[in-house]
Amino acid sequence: MAAIARYRSTGRAATMVRMQPLNPATAIGSWHAHVYFDAATRDAAWALREQVARELAGRFEMGRFHEQPVGPHPMWSYQLAFAPEQFASIVGWLALNHGALDVFIHPNTDDALRDHRDSALWLGRSHTLILGALDA
Repeated sequence: MAAIARYRSTGRAATMVRMQPLNPATAIGSWHAHVYFDAATRDAAWALREQVARELAGRFEMGRFHEQPVGPHPMWSYQLAFAPEQFASIVGWLALNHGALDVFIHPNTDDALRDHRDSALWLGRSHTLILGALDA
């Protein structure tokens, strides 16, 4: 595979950074989708959780319903963990059905910081993650 050139702004001028492309088939072990909510949207988040459990049964593992920020997540959340081969069906379903809730999606490779900071996707609004929590 050929190296990919990316440009990074340093504040003064853009500098070119050469990167070796990663193979998603071997680099991504799994995916996480984190549904974000707060006290005002808790009931909507719980209703979506129940609907996801019914409609996507057997395609993912459901995480705990956290009514406090956990790890790098600045809001209350729950997680769906799924295999790469389920990406299209699960993310497609969430894209069409997340309503007013925001969903943070990231791959799981051998680099948690890159996964959360550089390789993530958002459905709805994006939020600033607490990236220092990934150092622990």
